[in-house]
Amino acid sequence: MPLTSSALDRQALSHRYRRNREVSAQVFALIDPAGFAQRPIPLRHPFIFYEGHLPAFSFLTINHRALREPHIDERLERLFERGIDPASEQAAQQLARDDWPSREVVQAFGRACDERVLAALATAQLDNADVPQLAGGQAVFAVLEHEPMHHETLLYIIHQLDPAHKAPITQHHRDGAQPANDLVDVDAGMATLGAARNEIAFGWDNEFERDTRHVPAFAMQRFPVTNGAFLRFVEDGGTPPPFWLERDGEWRLRGVFEELPLPKSWPVYASHDLAQAYAQWAGLRLPSEAQFHRAAYATPAGTERPHPWGDEAPSYRHGNFGMVRFDPEPVDAHPAGASAWGIADLVGNGWEWTSSVFAPFRGFEPMASYPQYSADFFDGKHYVMKGASPVTAVELIRRSFRNWFYAGYPYMYAKFRCVAVR
Repeated sequence: MPLTSSALDRQALSHRYRRNREVSAQVFALIDPAGFAQRPIPLRHPFIFYEGHLPAFSFLTINHRALREPHIDERLERLFERGIDPASEQAAQQLARDDWPSREVVQAFGRACDERVLAALATAQLDNADVPQLAGGQAVFAVLEHEPMHHETLLYIIHQLDPAHKAPITQHHRDGAQPANDLVDVDAGMATLGAARNEIAFGWDNEFERDTRHVPAFAMQRFPVTNGAFLRFVEDGGTPPPFWLERDGEWRLRGVFEELPLPKSWPVYASHDLAQAYAQWAGLRLPSEAQFHRAAYATPAGTERPHPWGDEAPSYRHGNFGMVRFDPEPVDAHPAGASAWGIADLVGNGWEWTSSVFAPFRGFEPMASYPQYSADFFDGKHYVMKGASPVTAVELIRRSFRNWFYAGYPYMYAKFRCVAVR
């Protein structure tokens, strides 16, 4: 059921906001100060934008727009209000600017935003049915989920940063034998996409309304496609994925902080275009969003689960998510996370591409606190991704959550698996 004002735990909300800000500081600390003006991904702003955007979005969403409080610095608020999602480097170049403030100015602005947000969380009316942005505490929860989303954005940008400009992090990596990736039969039946508005405490506008569909029988690969499997495609003339490097005739993987001998049991990260090319080469296809839901959340008994593994709250036992580590693991590393059909690694280790174009469900309404969040991307050019990556926050792991990106976008932590029609 939706939370009411009496159920909004101010202490818990403040703790969650502070924790988000602490994680942001830890992520920014991975970047050498000299690297903050860089754009390792030309399709994104430099790092300095994100250091201002995160607190600005929180202040604008809660304090200025929902509570109608006065500005802190209108010029900086406009500068850091929203990021970019251009389709090409040429389009991104048109949005480039060279007048970013100094880090000292940005950090002072961020502290001022944090002070106002925390004051609101402590004393303001956060749930007000007469104010659309505050109904059900929407603005607060939007802020609390927005920042962890950008932790993931920042990390995949840091991934592309020259190692000389980022702090080294030591991780233990494990490769193993590639498991047999058989096709698992999934019976025809119903799949529930999205959620009803009274079903979850908070959801982004593209998660509503609930959409129940009949899915014909199909078969899905038990595991995501591994680097080892994709290597056979490359050796047959396919395009190498963007995270691979060839040195001295050997393929290596560019991890977040180090290069590794290609871990063949890890999932391959690929764009939607590359995933589709592999599926066609293999005589298969990418699953639709409804097929993913059927394989992940339905059961042979005709019921549905909140998570592939059942009712238990998500934890590292179930999958590689929550920033326990930064890079993938073998696709069979978390058997406890398998679905009722025995299909593994559906949530964690990388988002999973679907063949479904990102589009609204019936009953879609732009959310009052962030009306552009989804609507600007219903353009027929973005594809739905489901699941989670190693650096996806646990708070975002729910059945109705949807991610999306351009088909050719090469930087996302996105894996895939294939299906066949039975």
